Amino acid sequence: MAESWVKRSKRQLRMLVKDPLLFSVITVILLSLIIFIIYPLIKVILTSVYSKNHFSLSVYKEIVTSWYLRRAFLNSIMMGTLTAVFGALVGFIFAFTLTRTDIPFKKFFHIIAIIPIISPPFIGALSIIMLFGNNGMISSSLLHLANTKIYGFRGLLFAQIVTFFPVAYITLKGVLESISPTLEDAALDLGGSRFKVFRRVTFPLALPGIASAMLVLFVETLADFGNPLILAGSQFPILSVQAYLEITGMYNLPKGAGLAFVLLIPSLTVFLIEKYWVSKKKYVTITGKPTSSTLKLVSPLVKWVLLALCIIFTLTILLIYVTILWGALVSVWGSTNTLTLRHFAYVFSVGFKAVQDTIIIAGISTPIAGILGMVIAFLVVRKKFPLKGFMEVSSMLSFAVPGTVVGIGYILAFNSYPLLLTGTLLILLLNFIFRYVPVGIQAGVAILQQVDPSIEEAAIDLGADAKSTFRKVTLPLMVPAFFSGLIYSFVRAMTAISAVIFLVSSNWNLMTVQIMSQVESGRLGAAAAFSVILVIIILLAILMIRSILNLRYGKFGGTTLKF
Repeated sequence: MAESWVKRSKRQLRMLVKDPLLFSVITVILLSLIIFIIYPLIKVILTSVYSKNHFSLSVYKEIVTSWYLRRAFLNSIMMGTLTAVFGALVGFIFAFTLTRTDIPFKKFFHIIAIIPIISPPFIGALSIIMLFGNNGMISSSLLHLANTKIYGFRGLLFAQIVTFFPVAYITLKGVLESISPTLEDAALDLGGSRFKVFRRVTFPLALPGIASAMLVLFVETLADFGNPLILAGSQFPILSVQAYLEITGMYNLPKGAGLAFVLLIPSLTVFLIEKYWVSKKKYVTITGKPTSSTLKLVSPLVKWVLLALCIIFTLTILLIYVTILWGALVSVWGSTNTLTLRHFAYVFSVGFKAVQDTIIIAGISTPIAGILGMVIAFLVVRKKFPLKGFMEVSSMLSFAVPGTVVGIGYILAFNSYPLLLTGTLLILLLNFIFRYVPVGIQAGVAILQQVDPSIEEAAIDLGADAKSTFRKVTLPLMVPAFFSGLIYSFVRAMTAISAVIFLVSSNWNLMTVQIMSQVESGRLGAAAAFSVILVIIILLAILMIRSILNLRYGKFGGTTLKF
């Protein structure tokens, strides 16, 4: 008979107590996950159902009966669905073109496709206003349109697709690279047409990755706050924005918490579907690693069509970023095109504290999140202990929770003693660490599952303790995952807005909040200057992190890290 869960947990606990260091690490991590991930979510739920210390569902009754809030919910679902479909489509076209054709300038197209990831999430919205707004370069200067309707559904959908399609591209590029082209060659040799081989071989093998990418895009769009706040407008309400307005504008904490909880339901549902259903539907090719192929799947005509589509997407992305740079360099966007550095001077004078604060917060939280991700991945893969499943699920939960929900949860949970953190540096650091640690965990788990445990066992047999083995053996093997965790944590810390807009204060501010403030005030030049400086800082930091890790671990195993 199988060992019961209680007996197995007791046995694992007895073994764990024999290693005080490991026991302490696991205990601290579990407590941290409960306090900084689970507890804020519980506070959101409790605040929404308790009004003046009395249980009440009046908030949810108001949400259900209000046509405006119902519309905001349906708009959020619709925007998430459409962004998932079209974003995955654009990402698949990019990924398929770069992996299944021999078009020129593949590296250039790859770089262009991932640029939106390292920029603030609302740069697309800012650029759309500059191009198609009432004083837009295209709408006003070129087409001489008096009143353009860029705000609302169309403008927001375009901004969301541009912002999030790179997530689908990165996922699908990895999926297609793992499918051996020789399978397609064999099907072609057996008489199948190119389209039939794509439909019967390539697409089914890539389908789990496509589904996963669409679900991730749905959650990302549902959680997004920056683009909707700038572009949605009152005619196209979005739930995340409505929750923010209830908290900051109306000071209605129960209603804001209720809207946040409603927003959490579809996000969490989709996350569970992706994690426990889609992730299990993987197809493995019997040929192992991809081998050389002549890339016969795509005909010359289709190749040039795909190249043309990639060029159109690339020109669109370049136009967005050139517009931001141009907006930062001209005196007044839409009226005075005299070149000036006045906006950059403003950033380095009035707004320089926000620049400093952002670098400090991202610089401190990034290595902590990276190391914590590796430690949790190591524990989940290599160790057996009670509540292991809880650690794995709760540490990944922040992927599913929209930033608006996290921000509201933190101000509710840490606004009173004994955990009075509101307005401090610590609350921002904790938010970034626990919100962005999952990517390091995922990458670390993937790496460790490919590393033979006998390597670590040999080090222990030779006299190394667990701490030395992890630092000198395991961690160097996890460098690629560690690098991914560092980059992701730093980029997200530099570009985050949806959660931190609730947590910033006069003592600690962020560049993204400054950009949002400048846009709302109509100072597009200053917002563009902040955006340009932010992207430059991120690029320099990526190069620095890569150089440090290559210098320390790059020759391990004869490989060098690349990004």
